[in-house]
Amino acid sequence: MKSILYLVLFLLALTFSSFTYGQDEKFYEGKWDITLQMDGKESPSWLEIKHSGVQTLVGRFVYASGSARPISEIKLDGNGFSFTIPPQWEQDLGNITIKGSKEGEGLKGTLSFENGDTHQWTADRAPKLAYADKVKWGKTKELFNGKDLTGWKALGENQWIVEKGILKSPKSGANLASEEKFNDFKIHVEFKVPEGSNSGIYLRGRYEVQITDDHGSDPSNVLFGGVYGFLTPNEMAANPATEWQTYDITLIGRRVTIVANGKTIISEQNIPGITGGALDSKEGEPGPFYIQGDHGPISFRKFTVTPRVE
Repeated sequence: MKSILYLVLFLLALTFSSFTYGQDEKFYEGKWDITLQMDGKESPSWLEIKHSGVQTLVGRFVYASGSARPISEIKLDGNGFSFTIPPQWEQDLGNITIKGSKEGEGLKGTLSFENGDTHQWTADRAPKLAYADKVKWGKTKELFNGKDLTGWKALGENQWIVEKGILKSPKSGANLASEEKFNDFKIHVEFKVPEGSNSGIYLRGRYEVQITDDHGSDPSNVLFGGVYGFLTPNEMAANPATEWQTYDITLIGRRVTIVANGKTIISEQNIPGITGGALDSKEGEPGPFYIQGDHGPISFRKFTVTPRVE
């Protein structure tokens, strides 16, 4: 009788364990907006967990810098999940190991480098950001007045100048953020990127549209017109570096359309999550425009926005 009782208890425990494992697995699936605590500061990050087939969990991870990187396998145990990914730009720090577990309706965990540095993080489930087919547009406004940096602030020691109606970052330095924040909008931007240089515009301060010297290259999600690490243009529409160029970008919810130099290169595609270098991971909130000035020289002569109104 005892042996039968032990067998029944064992089978019940196994069933309960499998049920719990399955429930946790389902809970973890989805997209998560992460806040890392690093050196006394908050750094945004992002995680996607999904099934590959029946048994394996895979995903994508965006660190505080760099592009979205694939996760080949996410392992579950009784304490939560974990995965390890190779370095991208942080070569001297080695592999990154992320561990996480449930914390109420969110997640918490650690991010560790091979040298032993470990940082805490928390995460909220990324919001849906609903799309609307019929929208009402407000009054168009000029965010750059052609005279000075009114309405903008440098995040660091300022190197941005205005010369003859042109907003310039003549060398690598601070990034530039608009003081006004926006939710859904249309923007028209005119810019010139010097040969070999690299910049970008962050929509709501979270989703970078690349500005790079890529005339003649194949399209890529990390080159001109791409939403960094996520969305690849259907063609390379970059002009030579000697020419002025234009972006006309519409963002409603997560859905973005990008017209580069008169060509629609991304049409109503959903941006999965924040890109590396974002100001924060609070996707449900309005955010500023954020211009990258720390990767090389860049010039703008027009920055016009038309906000959506209710």
